Amino acid sequence: MSRDYKKPAARSTNSKKGGKSMVTGILIGLFVGLAIALAVAIFINSMPSPFVKQNKPATIPAPLPEEAPKHDSGNAAKPADNKDTKTADKPRFDFYTILPGKEEAVTEQQIKQAAQQPNAAENQKDSYYLQIGSFQNEADADNLKAKLALLGVETSIQTATIPDKGIWHRVRVGPYSTLPELNRARATLTQNGLQSSLIKVHDTQANSTRN
Repeated sequence: MSRDYKKPAARSTNSKKGGKSMVTGILIGLFVGLAIALAVAIFINSMPSPFVKQNKPATIPAPLPEEAPKHDSGNAAKPADNKDTKTADKPRFDFYTILPGKEEAVTEQQIKQAAQQPNAAENQKDSYYLQIGSFQNEADADNLKAKLALLGVETSIQTATIPDKGIWHRVRVGPYSTLPELNRARATLTQNGLQSSLIKVHDTQANSTRN
């Protein structure tokens, strides 16, 4: 009795096809699963984690108001006494280099008042100078005189022995007999940045003048 051997071969072929399709399905499933897992991981990482504390800006305390300085009313500065206000009109320059009794420092107001006095004619013998500087060293007086000469200001050096002060060399401009002349000379000095004081010299004086 003969046997048919072809049917088992067909079964083996079908089994091979079924095995291949199963492996293919598994691989496809793995790829799909990996793709889904990767997408989920990216989505989760892109979202802020609720468990991580967010950094908050540091709160800066408001500055405390500064206290106004307390003033001690007992030690408050008092306004200056008005006694010294009268000295503002007095000449401020070289008092100690003036011969007492023979010279005096005056103001323009005093010259105006002297011109209005009844005995103004007698006082015309007095003369007025503009004193620019005074020095115990004669060389210093000569230097100032030379500088003034370069500015076109003609001066003289009057040397006098001042009681208890010694010998002083005074650099002066003048003499002048009227206030207008004196003011013109003073304006010239001021324009050159030079300060001066008004000196009234009486008719007789015990000093030497050097031009």
